Amino acid sequence: MSLLNTLPDYVLTTKTDELLNWMRKSSIWYMLFGLACCAIELMHTGGPRADIDRFGASPRASARQSDLMIVAGTLTLKMALRTRLLYDQMPEPRYVISMGSCASCGGLFQLAYSVCDGVDKIVPVDVYVPGCPPRPEALTEGLLKLQEKIMTERWLTRSNHANGQVTAA
Repeated sequence: MSLLNTLPDYVLTTKTDELLNWMRKSSIWYMLFGLACCAIELMHTGGPRADIDRFGASPRASARQSDLMIVAGTLTLKMALRTRLLYDQMPEPRYVISMGSCASCGGLFQLAYSVCDGVDKIVPVDVYVPGCPPRPEALTEGLLKLQEKIMTERWLTRSNHANGQVTAA
């Protein structure tokens, strides 16, 4: 009798990092944060035709329950402080998608005195989605790029504080 025939059918072997990343990428909760016209495309992406729920993305209305902020639209300097506050309230690990040219660089409003030059001046951005406004397919591709980034992260590392090196656990 071989050892392979004695194992149950439901045994799965994998690396712990891969399992954690697979679970995290399959349950992304994004914060509803529409600032301008790109918010309509963000709503359309969550609707039945584009349906990003099939990728595990679910909308949340609270920053404390979200792990993804999709900045959709023109970010003004007045709203930049609130954006940073909401970002700081999000639990770790947290991610940001900049949706549209206005969020990425100010867009056609970049010469206005009240418009921020890009959301990356306020919070770190993981994925940029270009367009004015970007189509739901573009935002879906941005979400898939973020999931690829999540799958490459390492969590089971410990820091050696004596010499500042990071070693695998």
